[in-house]
Amino acid sequence: MKNVIIACDYSSKKELLDFLNLMSGEKPYLKIGMELFYKEGSELIKDLKAKGYKIFLDLKLHDIPNTIYKTMKNIAALDVEMTNVHAAGGIKMMEAAKKALDEVGSKTLLIAVTQLTSISEEILKNELLITTSMNETIKRYAINAKKAGLDGVVCSALEAPMINDLGLISVTPGIRNFLENNDDQLRVTTPKMAKELGSTFIVVGRSITQSNNPINAYQNCLKEFLYEN
Repeated sequence: MKNVIIACDYSSKKELLDFLNLMSGEKPYLKIGMELFYKEGSELIKDLKAKGYKIFLDLKLHDIPNTIYKTMKNIAALDVEMTNVHAAGGIKMMEAAKKALDEVGSKTLLIAVTQLTSISEEILKNELLITTSMNETIKRYAINAKKAGLDGVVCSALEAPMINDLGLISVTPGIRNFLENNDDQLRVTTPKMAKELGSTFIVVGRSITQSNNPINAYQNCLKEFLYEN
């Protein structure tokens, strides 16, 4: 039941707790991103961990290796279940992040962002000046992550089969119930499609957090992704 992660893109701890109070005894796996972490800090993570929540700390770290190493030491102390760096930082940067976790015996899963689900082939080519295809770019980033010793990558579910072939876990955002309004994400799937494509974890945000019945929406995601044949 912990392979469906809820993206808690709230602006304050109060908003997050108000949402969690609607979940009627459920203890979902939570993704805490930059907006909430930079507002509330590490005390929020400690509080959620004390309440029994699993945490994916989604900060997409991207800096020089030494800075990443020192930062990851601090993250290791939070004992979150998963965190990430950006694969665009290169193999040495990812190795530094992994080294920091390994040195303290951390069990935190370390994954790398490949390309954001808001990035299209056109953006890749015309704005980022990356001339290889989306799939080729993501595969190269994933291969680099594997060389650095990471556990997996963040990608869209559309790329999950390729990631699975590399022996890495795939954490796939851009999940929408019934492919409703995609907002700012372009490479999206439903929970059922993500299951069929082989996603290890799915990250679901607005389909749950903005639902009129969030616990029902969450349970529907669980049913589609984990239980239905």
